[in-house]
Amino acid sequence: MRLIDRVLTMADRVFVPATVSAHCDLPCGVYDPIQARIEAQSVKAAQEKITASDDRDFITRAILVKEERSEAVKHHLWVLWTDYFKPEHLEKYPNLHDLVWKATKTAGETKKTNDAAVGQRLLDEIDAIAEIFWDSKK
Repeated sequence: MRLIDRVLTMADRVFVPATVSAHCDLPCGVYDPIQARIEAQSVKAAQEKITASDDRDFITRAILVKEERSEAVKHHLWVLWTDYFKPEHLEKYPNLHDLVWKATKTAGETKKTNDAAVGQRLLDEIDAIAEIFWDSKK
């Protein structure tokens, strides 16, 4: 074996590409806004529990869970936006971009507040996206 071949073989072993994960490695077609909604329900419930509690340890844990769930909402919305919705959906539903943008921003806002009204607004925005999603499946 030539020296260059041995060096390249060693380089292949050292520079192994990182593994990434996504919603799906194939265009599976399995999308549903309910995933974002379930996470948003968890966010709102955490907000309500945080404001109702005096236990600092519980509040700390609940805030961590709320923030994780807020990120999960953003993830599920972006999967719908980037993998499911197509240009023809934007043509048929001209407010879709604004709805997804607002819901994603609201999901980020829920990380900064324990106001359950913001959690409810997030649920309402996800419901508006879901309405378009299900109409697009007809």
